Amino acid sequence: MPAARESLLDAAYTALARRPWSTVRMVDVAAAAGVSRQTLYNEFGSKDGLARALVRREADGYLAGVERALAAHTDPRERITATAEWTAAAARDNALVRAMLTGCWSERLPSPVLTAVPSGSAVPAQRRADGPLPSPADFVALVRDRAVMALAPPGTPRPETGELARTCELALRLALSCVAAPPADGGVADLVRGALHRQPG
Repeated sequence: MPAARESLLDAAYTALARRPWSTVRMVDVAAAAGVSRQTLYNEFGSKDGLARALVRREADGYLAGVERALAAHTDPRERITATAEWTAAAARDNALVRAMLTGCWSERLPSPVLTAVPSGSAVPAQRRADGPLPSPADFVALVRDRAVMALAPPGTPRPETGELARTCELALRLALSCVAAPPADGGVADLVRGALHRQPG
């Protein structure tokens, strides 16, 4: 039931934007999605299952944006800069992404445990949401490794990919610092470009 699932996640996200997660009711999410409450429970099992699936979807959306940013330019430094800009923008515009990247979950948000949780649901997509959720350190590693894969020519010697990995991680950590203390307009790109200008290569 992929269409119903996406409608339910959209409805949950909209509800979360309007009020704290603790006050979001399953019956209201189902009604907003145009499905029965039973369909909602069949799909996610519980409110916690819905929260985990919502967090997982937003994580996947953030990582898809990373892939787009890495493909947006031919110049490697601009690709890294675009990834940093996307990270700061996604965290600014999406409270769930911000919480996932920083580990700072406000009382308005669901706060699912990051480890895998047991589930009796027979819905394959539900089992995926029951798996572990990425921690802030996991996101740094995931984005760094994706950037290295996108930027390093095939067969690049390990020492060179190690330096590239450090450069990509530096750019990402600069972007995350801008999430905590936003710079002026253009600040993320300027900071990252300045740091990359000082990097070898």
